[in-house]
Amino acid sequence: MTNRTLTPFLPPIAAGASDSFGIPESFVPWPLGTDHDFMPSADAEPDLAASLVRANALGPWDWPEKPVVFISDPHADAESLLRSLVAARVVDRIGTGLTEFGLTGFGRSCQIIIGGDCLDKGPSNLDLLDCLAALMKSGADVVLLAGNHDLRLFLGLESLAGSRKSINAHMFVRMGKKVLPLMREIFDRHVDEETAMAGLPDEKTCLACMFPGRKWKKHFPRAAAGYLNEAAIRKEMRRLKKKTEKFTDHVEEAGLSIRQLYAAALTCRDLFINPAGRYAWFFQSMKAVHKSGSLLFVHAGVDDNMADQIATRGIAHVNRRFRKESRKDPFVFYSGSIANLMRTKYRDIDHPLTERGVEDLHQAGVRMLVHGHINRHSGQELKSRHGLLHLEADITLDRYSRSNEGLEGIGTGATIIHPDGNIIGISCDYPHAKLFNPVQILHQHGMAR
Repeated sequence: MTNRTLTPFLPPIAAGASDSFGIPESFVPWPLGTDHDFMPSADAEPDLAASLVRANALGPWDWPEKPVVFISDPHADAESLLRSLVAARVVDRIGTGLTEFGLTGFGRSCQIIIGGDCLDKGPSNLDLLDCLAALMKSGADVVLLAGNHDLRLFLGLESLAGSRKSINAHMFVRMGKKVLPLMREIFDRHVDEETAMAGLPDEKTCLACMFPGRKWKKHFPRAAAGYLNEAAIRKEMRRLKKKTEKFTDHVEEAGLSIRQLYAAALTCRDLFINPAGRYAWFFQSMKAVHKSGSLLFVHAGVDDNMADQIATRGIAHVNRRFRKESRKDPFVFYSGSIANLMRTKYRDIDHPLTERGVEDLHQAGVRMLVHGHINRHSGQELKSRHGLLHLEADITLDRYSRSNEGLEGIGTGATIIHPDGNIIGISCDYPHAKLFNPVQILHQHGMAR
């Protein structure tokens, strides 16, 4: 098959960016089977063709009014996010700094959806947030979805304030060592050690303010019984036991004392939760779900309950519930169906998606779910899950994950959805861009209804 240039679908990329970032300039039809053929082979998912035929049988697709650029799971790697925006033709860099860029004409014309998990892993949470803030201040149309890593920080910080209950007193230490790089950054950049440490109690008391307490193991099972089954409660307690046993060692490895960590945690709460805080915009801007045309955007996935809510009450209702319930009772919220939008991998322990939920979404005009959360090593993938088309767009951007998973360099890529129905997946880990048009592809294979 002849490889074709991306020029009909995207403006030219900035000079030198393609070579230095490893971004493809040609495209091939989305490889849905073997040899880029749509018809599923023995090793392809047999449900994919049926799900696509079913989605098309519902009638014409409703495509976004303007191009959509979806980038998910940057995980505290600002350079990766910035390269991905360049690869999507959204920005041009005007300097070497992580906030030195300007919108292109295409960037001004499109909507940019950040698919969640901006935090954790590395190399810098605050650099990533500063880069994202600069993008939002540039005038870009940005939608910010909540990811499970982002949500855990919010709930952990909330658990430090007010009256601590048995059901949520463990939410800070539950984050484990993953939160410590951010706390180290907060301490280095925003804690005035002389003034902040002066009013803090001793190490033991500071630790008690972050840990759930001696009676937690006795009271938590009863408090959580209305929200989790026995197996899930046992799993939660095992997880907490493992994290608390090693937490102080991890704090020491991060170069912090317990008092310094507590000072950083309180400062972090002021920065992120206080309405006047420097990063308050981050949680204030978040949505649980976003819909554009026939496409539903979430961080992870959907279940029957959320499908029903979307179909009967609408997207705005779900996002209002997200804002209200996440601030009311952290653990109850995190165990519930709305947070499942940010956590699910369709495991047995997750809230289920069944035929009923898929039918509700189809009736609500949703033909495809676009999400991150499940990282891929060869660019974006198209799947069928329980009869619903899923476009998996976490392409392993951050350097920490890439190093751990045997991928070289800094991740770069984006998913671009055009108003004409063409979907383009760009990744530095696949030799060509992938082009998918769910209507045309069935016509090409004589499968249209």
